[in-house]
Amino acid sequence: MVTTIPQTPNTPIQSVLIVGNYCHDVLLQGGAVVAETLGGAASFISNVLTGLSVSFHLTSKVGVDFKYPVNHDPIVVPTSKTTVFHAYFDQGYNENAHQDRVLKRVEVCDPINPSDLPDRKFDFGMAVGVGGEILPETLERMVEICNAVFVDIQALIRAFDENGTVKLVRLKESGFYHLLPRLKFLKASSDEALFMEVEEVRLWCCVVVTHGKDGCEVYWKDGEMKIAPFGANQIDPTGAGDSFLGGFVGGLVHGLVVPDAALVGNFFGSLTVAHIGLPKFDLRLLQHKCMLSNILQGSELCGSLCWKLGRIKEEVQTRKVQGTCWLERRDDEVSFTKPAGHDEFHASLSSSKLVSAECRRDLSRSPGSVEQVNRPQYKGQQKFLLNSVYDKSN
Repeated sequence: MVTTIPQTPNTPIQSVLIVGNYCHDVLLQGGAVVAETLGGAASFISNVLTGLSVSFHLTSKVGVDFKYPVNHDPIVVPTSKTTVFHAYFDQGYNENAHQDRVLKRVEVCDPINPSDLPDRKFDFGMAVGVGGEILPETLERMVEICNAVFVDIQALIRAFDENGTVKLVRLKESGFYHLLPRLKFLKASSDEALFMEVEEVRLWCCVVVTHGKDGCEVYWKDGEMKIAPFGANQIDPTGAGDSFLGGFVGGLVHGLVVPDAALVGNFFGSLTVAHIGLPKFDLRLLQHKCMLSNILQGSELCGSLCWKLGRIKEEVQTRKVQGTCWLERRDDEVSFTKPAGHDEFHASLSSSKLVSAECRRDLSRSPGSVEQVNRPQYKGQQKFLLNSVYDKSN
């Protein structure tokens, strides 16, 4: 339920509260189970923040059937099951589904109540429910204990029909609309953005709309901007938006202005779509403590995702808000203006992705390389992979 990552005395990092349930995700195509994995936005976001050495507290609920070996212990509800989603990648598009897949919630855990949240203050709060677990009163409590709250709109507008299929409702009809003036950022995919009036919502809080391979757009009261994407070989889009949000908030925590933090978000989103399920970080291969720290220090990093970040200390230092955390400032013009060198920062991150391919080839040739996920052959009934750690018997 609680996790903190030690920080060095010389690099104080603001605290983050993540609120959202862990899930068990089952990916299906052609009637066959392609993969099973730990899911839920909280898992992807905590994965990114851990990689960025950002201290955080995680509030998540699961059932007694939850068997994943996670580092961030959830609240186990003895009378409930873990939330389970089935993602169907071959059932087409309808107005209430993700364009690339149809999602069905087949099990649901208990919601997260205000009393489940820690009784302390945080600099950043992230409301990232996926199965309807965040209640209006819970989000209101987050606003009270967090200086800046970031919300994924899926936590607010997802609904479920009698078969568990994910449907989306208008933001104004969600029961959360009255809280918008108290939020800092609202993130939505391009599909989800159709269920709100961006021009109206941007008057209350900042809006970030992700466009997959086309990057993202940031809207605020007095302006908007497009943030360039990174190329990716998409295998599984699950969790890309969550990883974006984790990278975005992680960049802000480290002092980047909004445009550059959004680049970091796009970067992590592009890494995530190239993997099935939750990307793995092999800490044994890390040369230093964390990726962003190495950017700041101008050194290089290689991990199981195999990216390499060049010597770009000067670029990142100029992106840091001058002497003050961005959320403590009142000069939004400074925070939202693309700083000099923004394009060079994008180029530096892009070059790290090119090196990643070479690193993957080197790792694949090494004796200790990570095994690739093999797709099982379908035998006429649904089956679970041998490495599944979700207990169906409960």
